Amino acid sequence: MEAAASLIMGIVNRTPDSFYAESRSVPHGDDPAQALGLVAEGADILDIGGESSRPGSEYVPAEEETRRVVPFIRELRRHVAVPISVDTRKRAVAEAALDAGANMINDISALRDDPDLARLAAERQVPVVLMHMAGTPRTMQLNPHYNDVVAEVERFLLDAAERALAAGIRAADIILDPGIGFGKTLQHNIQLMQALPRLRGHGFRLLLGLSRKTMIGMLVGSPDAPAPVQERLIGSVVANLYGADCGADILRVHDVAATRQALAVLSVLRGREGSP
Repeated sequence: MEAAASLIMGIVNRTPDSFYAESRSVPHGDDPAQALGLVAEGADILDIGGESSRPGSEYVPAEEETRRVVPFIRELRRHVAVPISVDTRKRAVAEAALDAGANMINDISALRDDPDLARLAAERQVPVVLMHMAGTPRTMQLNPHYNDVVAEVERFLLDAAERALAAGIRAADIILDPGIGFGKTLQHNIQLMQALPRLRGHGFRLLLGLSRKTMIGMLVGSPDAPAPVQERLIGSVVANLYGADCGADILRVHDVAATRQALAVLSVLRGREGSP
């Protein structure tokens, strides 16, 4: 396999309760220093979110989510030219974020929670990420079950893409995300990782988001005693390299510098770049 030229999406959480505390920028107000640091490390895209989607998390009203992300995006846009993605499932939040300088939407509900979000993406002609999730963040890890996880996730994503196309979103602007950790067991996640080439084979770009998730903790530690989130860096980088080799176009990560370095080395060893 040849290494993919994957883009790196750096995670910036404007939330007080995201599962990895180091990704939170809320204590710093609207100071974009953390996000600027990710750009300096090599982030191609910044993903700004104001609603945690960790297992068991609660819904955040649009007004509060807007307050968390929009002033921050407006200030951040003054300093960076890289694409800014807003991680939201609500049209009101996405519209305000786009007006403030964002130019991409990352929707964990795949346009199901707010149908108006599809119309907004079509009107603005911006890329939109459509992610698979079983249930909601509050309920998704309560005994997830599939008869065939790969086939069911694949069908869900293709149906979501069809809804997006029907709403007027361009095929080139549709990005699919298998939703690692969103209503899946460890084995479900492994099977989806192994099926990435199949999921990438439908002509749509693919985003992979597994950075420091429980899956990595289970593989580094054990299913019964996952390694703590602070000890999941190496496992996350290795899994992202595998994803890049399998065709993932975008890697959504907390650790931009480590991922960038690993991809650079892999590219040289795969013969994609000349020697440094």
